Amino acid sequence: MRVKLKYVLCDKDRHGNRRYYFRRDRSRPMVRLRGEPGSDEFLRAYNEALAGNSAVKKSAERLPTDSLEWLVRKYYGSAEFEQLDPGTQRTRRRILEAVCRQHGSKPYARIEPKHIRALRDEKSKTPEAANSRLKALKQVFKCALAEGLVEKNPAAEIPKLKSKGGGWHSWTLEEVEQFEARHPVGTKARLALALLLYTAQRRSDVVLMGRQHVREGWLTLTQRKNHKRAPVTISIPVIPDLQRILDASPTGRLTFLVTSFENGFTAAGFGNWFRERCDEAGLPRCSAHGLRKAAAARLAENGCSASEIMAITGHQTLAEVQRYVAAAQQKVMAKSAMKKFSRGE
Repeated sequence: MRVKLKYVLCDKDRHGNRRYYFRRDRSRPMVRLRGEPGSDEFLRAYNEALAGNSAVKKSAERLPTDSLEWLVRKYYGSAEFEQLDPGTQRTRRRILEAVCRQHGSKPYARIEPKHIRALRDEKSKTPEAANSRLKALKQVFKCALAEGLVEKNPAAEIPKLKSKGGGWHSWTLEEVEQFEARHPVGTKARLALALLLYTAQRRSDVVLMGRQHVREGWLTLTQRKNHKRAPVTISIPVIPDLQRILDASPTGRLTFLVTSFENGFTAAGFGNWFRERCDEAGLPRCSAHGLRKAAAARLAENGCSASEIMAITGHQTLAEVQRYVAAAQQKVMAKSAMKKFSRGE
């Protein structure tokens, strides 16, 4: 007999693997449930989450108080960690747990910059992962320094690795048209594309958008990223193309986009669902985040300044959007130069 457990959510990663989480309500972070459903490991994790406990908290009491793992557990209880978004907390836990599996028993007071550099370089083949590990360790020792547990932060002066690639693929105009040809106006996939492209917001924001956010032709929302520490509220005009698709599309009661069960998407669930829609359109390189990059690039190509782009995307530093402006200016100057070249000037 199959028994349905309360508060259990199922999600798929980009490889199609199922992952299970416990979440009592949206105000609390999700807890990963390890093991296969029905197994002893899974039920043990479920019961601990239901009781409000975790294996991590229990084991922390038995850890040597001079170990790196003990310091990491102490960081989990800090105000700095609590202020992170639930998704960021999960990611940071995953990074630090991987470090602790190998090095958790080592005395944290004896960790030097050369050791942090070595930990970073273990991930050197994937620079973004290496930099994420470095950032997580910096925060652990920053909290330790503030509490007087160490005399200096050994990760503070270790530089990030230079990324080898350009990050998420930015959609081309032809790729957008290919997606639109496969998913016509009136489909949920086309609505998702329009919301991502014509608002230039992250998937975590798009899944929360609803008609309550639109007033007199303006869409106003507070972005999810860093909403606890440094909330950013933006207002974006709803352009005619987006309004036309909204009017022609079925939407949910509280959010424009809903699952097949009429519930709102999680950001991760939406990303996986949209990934499948891209595959259906024959676009394996394209993703939800790539549309945010494409929107920023098009704003730049149409002559928008970095400050104007920031007003739409919600970026907080010029450096984050300057690359879009620089790329657009390069194309304009190259076009002008080749015109002069063709005239023999």
